[in-house]
Amino acid sequence: MAKYVIIGGSAGGVGAVEAIREVDPAGAITVISEEPFPQYSRPMIADFLSGETPLEKMLYRDRKFWERNGVHVLLGRKAVSLDLTKRQIKLDDGDEVAFEKLLIATGGRPFIPGIEGTEKRGVFTFTTLSDAEALAGVMSRAEKAIVIGGGLIGVGATEALVKRGVEVTMVELKDKVLSLILDAAASDIVEKVIKKAGVTVVTGQTVKRIVGRRDDDASVGGVVLTNGEEVPCDVVIVAIGVIPRTELAAGTEIKVNKGILVDRFMRTNVPDVYACGDVAEAYDFIWGENRPLPLWPVAHLGGRVAGYNMAGVKKEYPGGTAMSALKYFDLPIISVGLANPDGGTYETMIKYAPEKDVYKKIVLKDDLIVGMILINEIEKAGIIFYLMKNRVNVEGFGHELLSDYFGLITLPENLRRMLLGD
Repeated sequence: MAKYVIIGGSAGGVGAVEAIREVDPAGAITVISEEPFPQYSRPMIADFLSGETPLEKMLYRDRKFWERNGVHVLLGRKAVSLDLTKRQIKLDDGDEVAFEKLLIATGGRPFIPGIEGTEKRGVFTFTTLSDAEALAGVMSRAEKAIVIGGGLIGVGATEALVKRGVEVTMVELKDKVLSLILDAAASDIVEKVIKKAGVTVVTGQTVKRIVGRRDDDASVGGVVLTNGEEVPCDVVIVAIGVIPRTELAAGTEIKVNKGILVDRFMRTNVPDVYACGDVAEAYDFIWGENRPLPLWPVAHLGGRVAGYNMAGVKKEYPGGTAMSALKYFDLPIISVGLANPDGGTYETMIKYAPEKDVYKKIVLKDDLIVGMILINEIEKAGIIFYLMKNRVNVEGFGHELLSDYFGLITLPENLRRMLLGD
């Protein structure tokens, strides 16, 4: 029996292993990971598909990481059921793994809507390196692609395909691209840049059917949109988003909402069972409640907190929030927190220079920063995020946040000293 068993070898699992080993250098750790690859950065799979980044440069821990930390790792193996009474995990090959303490870090799975024709050859999802490898394998014969979804995954896949010389049509059900992290004005800037790169952007529509080729109905030949228009293509990428992979908790005592419910120590309601990352609902410091936050740094932090607590050192999860720092089509974008509030008593400050594609927005509630969007000029993001994360009341200097002169020197002395660690 392993003292610690971690299901999931990505960001949360790695964070947990590192924290456990800081406290317990000898306790037996077993990691079960469905993917056959060493620990890589999932946000970089678009760079892999574009051909710009090989696997070796995607590794965020070296190939000796598991061995150096004394981890028994089961790569390419899937946990299919969980018995809390026997404290055992059953694997896809029938083997069983017993545990004293368990971390569920199974992540999320692609959301695939009920679209007719998704079983055809040439339909892909885009959340793992395996997905990117499979898609890369057909690039030599792909001329036209449909990307279903104009969110983070969809835009990332679109850029990678454009770099491979593929003609792309991106289809987004909402009226704006990146609508979960940007407001309408910011979305318009991004859409303009995407279109300038040669992408056809269709909003307010989705794909209702994937049709086959005339000579081979089992292979993708095009899609039919909800307005009836048929668009030819060789490849379809379903990139609508991810949902927590809570299947292991089904039929057990573990409480699940959208994701597995955890407290501020990443504990579930079952003793010695923890969860983190995309599969969990953890504390959001902006909303003041638990929510799914499918974000790489949030998963790693949650894993570290879980690891410390599993090893007997009490650590509280400080909370995360929606955070996106990205660069699509050479356009740097940062969006954090409640950047596009719907109703409520919020104050918004905006600075927009359309001729430079510069957009800056700060959202305040009761003189606390609860959200920001920065496009093209992102240098002050670190200071603003510090004020947001630490719930600093900005009354008296909030009007300066979007000033060209805003910086450390404009902050009150006590805040400068805190930021500088004095």
